[in-house]
Amino acid sequence: MGKPIGNVTRGTTNPNRLRRVDRWMLWRYEDLLRRNTHSLVVDLGFGATSITTLEMAARLRTKYADLEFVGLEIDPERVKVANQSAQPHINFLLGGFEIPTIQKPLLIRAFNVLRQYDESEVAKYWAMMQSRLAPNGRIIEGTCDEIGRRAAWIELDNSQPLTLSLGLRLQGLDDPSEVAERLPKILIHRNTRGNRIYTFLQELSRSWDSHSGYRVFGPNQRWRAAVNSLRDSWPIVNKHHREGELTIEWSAIAPD
Repeated sequence: MGKPIGNVTRGTTNPNRLRRVDRWMLWRYEDLLRRNTHSLVVDLGFGATSITTLEMAARLRTKYADLEFVGLEIDPERVKVANQSAQPHINFLLGGFEIPTIQKPLLIRAFNVLRQYDESEVAKYWAMMQSRLAPNGRIIEGTCDEIGRRAAWIELDNSQPLTLSLGLRLQGLDDPSEVAERLPKILIHRNTRGNRIYTFLQELSRSWDSHSGYRVFGPNQRWRAAVNSLRDSWPIVNKHHREGELTIEWSAIAPD
């Protein structure tokens, strides 16, 4: 095996940091996972501890008990420590964007990994991961804050990006565009006037403000009303918006 491809991350992680994306995966891939039993799920760049891989496995195996999981890191010491908590259906391996697993994964989650790279490198690493996907597989590539209050992730198939999702803790939220600082690398520098992601976030913020009267019913009701009012002008995918989640077609916000 050659040297793992990628750079060592800070490795910062916390329990439940990625709970939003794990929950989203259960909703988004219900049919995919049901049709593909005994599939492999990869957690790329699990960090200084194995907690996010273990949590993802626990959440997904609650419904899909035959899934297998691999956590990848390019730091050998992190892999060594993580293997002390390995379970029969979870392995931890040395590896990076080349995804050095024997079985091609159905799902690859790469969170808080590409944020440290130059934007010009993103397409290269996307393509590397896509080349390792099983047929009909998916990549979830994104970024979140240290405790998962603000998150954004891109869904890709074997050839192209499909959607962008936002996940926000609604309690105490002043402005949904606060998520901009957690946009994936391919978008974070595009949040400027004239770019579609900027326009979308501005319209989401205005809609949130215009539905301030829903505060008496709670933030979830306000969020649903704000998002539903955007449906006529934006291709929003998910029908339900619990706890500040939103998925929109990539073509609507992709960089030019």
